[in-house]
Amino acid sequence: MALSRRRSDRECHLLAGRMAREGRLMAATTQEVQERIAALGPWFYEFDLGAHGRTASVLPPEILPIHQTRLEMVNRVVDAHFGGRLRQVRCIDVGCHEGFYSATMARKGMREVRGIDVRASNLEKARLVAEVMGLRNLVFEQGNCEDPRVEEPYELCLFLGLLYHLENPMLCLRNISRLTSELCIIETQVADEVEGCAEWGAREWTRPYHGVLALIDESGEFYDENTETGASPVATCPSPNALHFMLKQAGFRRTEVIEPPPGAYEQHQRGKRVVCAAYK
Repeated sequence: MALSRRRSDRECHLLAGRMAREGRLMAATTQEVQERIAALGPWFYEFDLGAHGRTASVLPPEILPIHQTRLEMVNRVVDAHFGGRLRQVRCIDVGCHEGFYSATMARKGMREVRGIDVRASNLEKARLVAEVMGLRNLVFEQGNCEDPRVEEPYELCLFLGLLYHLENPMLCLRNISRLTSELCIIETQVADEVEGCAEWGAREWTRPYHGVLALIDESGEFYDENTETGASPVATCPSPNALHFMLKQAGFRRTEVIEPPPGAYEQHQRGKRVVCAAYK
């Protein structure tokens, strides 16, 4: 009964948000939307907003393909797994940033898409995009993957471009696992693999490495309020083996690295970034 009541409350919240967005959009002219786009800039993602124009990304042209490569790989996994069930799927996008992938999932016709991000400035942009696109099935809220405060799981969880910015990756992956009932898609930078053993109490007692975590100092970007960092200046980047090991320890039954498409972003081609599907 309590779970049913929570879902009912959430559906009411969704409906209220839809009505408010529709009312604002009907009253907004193209010039007003473009003024809001400019006021919220700079933008990280390029959004096609139809008659209302486009957002321009701050990324240099050689980096921009990362978004389309990631999107193509995510779409491939989602379509293969859910097939004709898409309209019954509920998706949560953890670390949604400006809502680029949230909006894509909503436009695919998923029943409900919920984006959470730690930064209010990102969410302002995401809400504008949802409003202009008229996405009735999409909502955003502020939250942190270390304490997402979400009570029920979603069929699909997106965790894209965030893991390698985190101070506590294992804690966050356990939370992500709790939020996922079927499929989680993770995209992350990966560190070079290191193999070997560590002494574990005595010279003759050793334990093999199951991957490594590279510690990265993001202090410069963090204290300059760069929106691409995590919630602290300490970042931990997993190696491929570490990624698989941690996902399985977090409760995922099977993990699979997705093959990048032809013409993929160069880091995906070289295996320095990976898209990993984790299944319950």
